[in-house]
Amino acid sequence: MKNVMKLEIEEAKAMMEAAIFKAKEIAVLETIAIVDDGGYLIALERMNGARITGPEIATSKAFTAAGHKRSTHLFNQEPTGPALPGNEAYGIQLMIPGKFAIFVGGFPIVVNGEVVGGIGISGGNGEQDTAVGTAALEALAQFLEKDGLSVLTGPDIKK
Repeated sequence: MKNVMKLEIEEAKAMMEAAIFKAKEIAVLETIAIVDDGGYLIALERMNGARITGPEIATSKAFTAAGHKRSTHLFNQEPTGPALPGNEAYGIQLMIPGKFAIFVGGFPIVVNGEVVGGIGISGGNGEQDTAVGTAALEALAQFLEKDGLSVLTGPDIKK
């Protein structure tokens, strides 16, 4: 039997607060979605004025990152991205229509080597979404540091 860690609302709130702070700092209107390891929504916030499409896109990015245990942009990164034409997972985004995102802005949440969830950011360009997502992961690392837990915080996370 395996003991597992679960991402809970307290951790999601710490991540959300940092994400919103970073989005305001870089002046971009974002939607942030945080899901558990099963891809189910824990927290969602669409900043005032952010696009109405943001919740669906951010949630799909978070779902994909949690479910496939990798940052979403790694699916189409040249030259070996698995979702690129001619590669092993070409067309994977069509398998779960509307739920599988293969572009920048989704990051798995990895604590002590285990994927406990995902975060999806939608509203800015790739660089902005990455900055907001990274800020959230760094906040989680600080939040869990007192418990002796480590969090992967870089943008190119792959487990």
